[in-house]
Amino acid sequence: MNLVCPLCNALKTKEIICETCHTKMEDGGMIGDYYDDYSPYLPISITARIDGCPPSQCVHLFYCPKCGRDKRVSINKQEI
Repeated sequence: MNLVCPLCNALKTKEIICETCHTKMEDGGMIGDYYDDYSPYLPISITARIDGCPPSQCVHLFYCPKCGRDKRVSINKQEI
């Protein structure tokens, strides 16, 4: 069995509400994709080590399209 992030693989969605303006935040994807220009093209096994979370979690960046606030959310990976 492999552990996969349900958000990265479009198995689930998560609704986060902005604490500032109460607008639904957008999922900007895995935080590891924002480290540098090439990080979206690196294997997840490399970028997942940088975020400081256990291998059973994936950190996503949620952002508010209205006020610009962002929030990092740890997502538990699932077995497939």
